[in-house]
Amino acid sequence: MKVLLKIVGGILVCLALLLVVLRITGLNPHDGIPGLWLTGDLVTTPVTDWSFTDQVPTIKLQTQSRFLLPHSVTINCVAYNGQLYVTSTYLAEAPRSWNVNVMRDPHVRIKIGDKLYDRTLVVVTDPAERQGLLEAKAKKYPQLKTPANARINVFHVIG
Repeated sequence: MKVLLKIVGGILVCLALLLVVLRITGLNPHDGIPGLWLTGDLVTTPVTDWSFTDQVPTIKLQTQSRFLLPHSVTINCVAYNGQLYVTSTYLAEAPRSWNVNVMRDPHVRIKIGDKLYDRTLVVVTDPAERQGLLEAKAKKYPQLKTPANARINVFHVIG
């Protein structure tokens, strides 16, 4: 029994040390592989015009998982009328985990280049705004095709 407790204790200590190292160094998502904490320089000033993201193909988004660990992914973004939006396309039976996280806690961290922005995501419910944004997304990402049975969540970045 003592040996088992030593083994379990050793594993817990190693996991705690690993989390501390990852917290310091971050673990940004890469090539479709999710990550943990995003690292960079935090921007605290308001952004009034997000159109600079028109030249940015992808951004990184950090959400909070239900296990109290961050979950970060690489996603597309669209500036529409100077505002920033993110979308998620998925099959009805398999929502993306970051969508589930945002529905539970809309506070996110966004990484664009080396800059970090703490913001809130709000679901877009206005049909005209949604349609205009999806048209802007189709112009920015003409190579993306949406399957007929896919669902699209549209989020407005606030803050």
